Amino acid sequence: MGQLNAGIVPVTPFQQNCTILFDDETRKGVVVDPGGDIDRIIEALTQNDITVTEIWLTHGHIDHAGGAMDLKDKLGVPIVGPHRDDARLLGGLENQAAMFGLDGAVRNVTPDRWLEDGDSVSFDGHVFEVLHCPGHAPGHVVYFNREARFAQVGDVLFAGSIGRTDLPGGDHAALIASIRNKLFALGDDIGFICGHGPGGRFGDERRTNPFLT
Repeated sequence: MGQLNAGIVPVTPFQQNCTILFDDETRKGVVVDPGGDIDRIIEALTQNDITVTEIWLTHGHIDHAGGAMDLKDKLGVPIVGPHRDDARLLGGLENQAAMFGLDGAVRNVTPDRWLEDGDSVSFDGHVFEVLHCPGHAPGHVVYFNREARFAQVGDVLFAGSIGRTDLPGGDHAALIASIRNKLFALGDDIGFICGHGPGGRFGDERRTNPFLT
C-alpha cells in the first residue's frame, strides 16, 4: 500500500470539488461526488492512470450527485453512500435539474450501498470512517481517514464558512452539532477537502470561523 493522495476536478457551474482519492503506488482509487462534467473527470483519471473501484457520495444535491449514474455506467463501478436519509434528494435529482434548466442532463440516483454512522469504506487498504453529519442535507456523510488525518467533508464545513441550511431538509442546529460534536472532536490537526473552495484544518476553523466562534 502506497500513500493516500487526493486530486480535485472542479465540476458544474457550481465549481464543486469532485475529489479523486487514490493510492500513489497502485493507482487505484475512488471518485467522490461526481456532480457533472463526467468527460472531464474521466480525462483526469486517464491522464493520471487511475483505476476507479467505487463512487462515493457525501450527499444528494445536484452539484455533488448529478453525474453519478453516468459515471457508474461508464466505469462499471458501484455507487456508495450517502446515508439513506438523502433518498428523497437523490430520487428528485431530475426535478432539481429542471429547476436549473438542465432537463435531461441529470439522472436520479439509486446507490448500491447506503451508509450508516460508524460504517467504514475503503480502497486498496485505505480505510475511511463514515460520519453521518446532517444539517446541510439530512443524509450527509463525511469520510475520515484516521491514518492520514484527513477528511472529505462535502458541504458540512468550508474554509471560513459552513454549509447552507435554507435548502429542503436543511437544519442549522443539526449542522452546528455535526461540526462541533463530530468533526472538531476528531482533532485540530485534521486536514480537509470541502465541496467548494479551498480546504483547511479543523483547528483553524474552530478558532477563526466566524460562523462557529
